[in-house]
Amino acid sequence: MPPSAVKQIAPARKSPSEHARPPRVALLIETSNAYARGLLDGVTAYLREHRPWSIYLSEHGRGDSVPHWLQGWRGDGILARIENKAIADAVAERNLPSVDLSAARLLPGIPWAETDDALIARNAFQHLRDRGFRHVGFCGLKEYNWSVWRCEHFRKLAAEANCECSVYMVSPRSGRAADWSKDQADLARWLKGLQKPVGVFACFDILGRQVLDACRAARLRVPDDVAVIGVDNDPVLCELSDPPLSSVSPDTRRTGYTAASLLDKLMLGESVPPEAHLIPPMGVVARRSTDALAIEDAEVSAAVRYIREHACDGIGIDQVLEVVPLSRRALESRFRKLLGRTPHEEIVRVQIERARELLTQTDLPLKAIANRLSIPHAEYLNVLFKRVVGEPPGTYRKNFRNASLPTV
Repeated sequence: MPPSAVKQIAPARKSPSEHARPPRVALLIETSNAYARGLLDGVTAYLREHRPWSIYLSEHGRGDSVPHWLQGWRGDGILARIENKAIADAVAERNLPSVDLSAARLLPGIPWAETDDALIARNAFQHLRDRGFRHVGFCGLKEYNWSVWRCEHFRKLAAEANCECSVYMVSPRSGRAADWSKDQADLARWLKGLQKPVGVFACFDILGRQVLDACRAARLRVPDDVAVIGVDNDPVLCELSDPPLSSVSPDTRRTGYTAASLLDKLMLGESVPPEAHLIPPMGVVARRSTDALAIEDAEVSAAVRYIREHACDGIGIDQVLEVVPLSRRALESRFRKLLGRTPHEEIVRVQIERARELLTQTDLPLKAIANRLSIPHAEYLNVLFKRVVGEPPGTYRKNFRNASLPTV
């Protein structure tokens, strides 16, 4: 049966208690990178909350060949990152309940769980836009769907914001050092040709590090000439970069949990349509590679920096005007032109971002959070947060924590 014709086969419906033994599940997920290990964390979290599985997992790299043990394997279900034809054929031949965790979509007849590339691109673009970049670039890999989709969404966002966007797609390589040396030289030439300052979005952290290397080879300052942001928030790759790499953090744990839940439903005989379950990212983890303000207007740049340093100290427009030699009307006009918002809106934006951090990373009550933001009343913070974010702080905190362990 050709892979494109595979349809999900579900066994007769039964309850978990009817299984005489734990279901045997093959995990064709690589163990060689942070993204995939996050998926495995999510699968583990699901199993801790539900029935146990008998797991078949071997050390595996991205794009590796089919594990030898899968030949003739008799099991009950498969979770797989189906990224090449060999894996697709092997999964199709087993004809078992299966869920895909890859954007390649080589088996469109089965359900799949993946990160939401539109929101990944939006997070990266907004991070650069908030720092004043009007010239942006995308660096990606042309052979991967997720990279192409991130590029398309990023370019669309740039066009909507009237930002100039340049794209560089790295060609497939044979893996030889000479090939990467040529790619790095080409990448350095592209970076040198961009109008500065520029914010560059790399489709994932490994390529983000390579962009940083190319900047160094081209003698471009990071983040002053080129600010760089990646995707995956791999702590080893990001922290070992020079400077440390900012990155969009996908919710891999939730993605793995979702995929495990879908597979469990299939193995219990429930019907699961072959559609996408796209998981939003958790946000941007900012590091020094984007610690810049790309605002050519010196007065507005000074005002923005002051706001970002003191927004939670109880400042207002009067305090901002003390650090820039402009009238209120002139400052607001130039702010709107360069950033699309007023100084007051920037103060509120910084406060709300800080509130988001405290809500998701601490157990502080709303009154204590309001106090840290120099907002006199928790009730006002509740109203302000709901107006900006769309839901009250308590709901936001609850939804964020529940999102890590979703019910599908």
